[in-house]
Amino acid sequence: MEKLPAKTGWTWIKEGFALFRKQPAEISTLFLGYMFLMLLLNFVPVLGQILPLVLIPVFAMSFMEACVHIEQGKRVFPNLLLVGFRSPAIKNLLILGVLYLIAGVVAIGASALVDGGMFWMTLTGQTSLDAKEIQDSSMSLGMLFSAVVYTPAAMAFWYAAPLIMWKKMSVSKAVFYSFFAVWREMKAFTVYGLAWAAIGVMLPAIISVLIALLIGNAAVTMMVLLPLSIALTVVMYCSFYPTYTHIFGRPEEDLPLPPATEPQE
Repeated sequence: MEKLPAKTGWTWIKEGFALFRKQPAEISTLFLGYMFLMLLLNFVPVLGQILPLVLIPVFAMSFMEACVHIEQGKRVFPNLLLVGFRSPAIKNLLILGVLYLIAGVVAIGASALVDGGMFWMTLTGQTSLDAKEIQDSSMSLGMLFSAVVYTPAAMAFWYAAPLIMWKKMSVSKAVFYSFFAVWREMKAFTVYGLAWAAIGVMLPAIISVLIALLIGNAAVTMMVLLPLSIALTVVMYCSFYPTYTHIFGRPEEDLPLPPATEPQE
């Protein structure tokens, strides 16, 4: 298979927007349902801090399946949030979620090598800093170092969940294939990441400036930026699906063919 050109990264984003435009209300409702469930999990003692991370691969497949439904012209309903739990691959998806948790803890813990544990203590609630203290500390460098440490894990996890659920791979095999698939298409992923960074930062900034110039009301700015941020997040979730299909093909191609029937006499 030939490597994808760098511009494919932008194509993935455009296809994500195209999927969103077909069922914006339905896919947004699915996302809001997911956020509501995550909020409820936070009320669970002890496990409430762990479960949201462990369940990321399970819920990620809800959005991937939603994109399949949109592509096939089917309506997206909130019950798709449970599709991962109903899958025979649920055990492996949960194992993958535990690996997510471990990788996150290792990456955040590694920041202590740079900022003396400031980032770790802030996230775990062991200390609280005001804006000036954060600015004067080396926590920003610690966060950047954590991101660098986590990058190989992110590459290994990017395709792991759909490979486990759709291609019936084991966790180790899915993580292996995911890492090298991302590595192979690094140019496309670089464009994809930079484009999303630009969209996520520049678009809200431009809108904020325009509202400030025309209206000058902070409340109006928030009323516009909140739904915009939700919409952009949902579009980003939708764009995950084409990153998969451009490399591994559509999931329906993995389904077994119906048994051949002998011709009638």
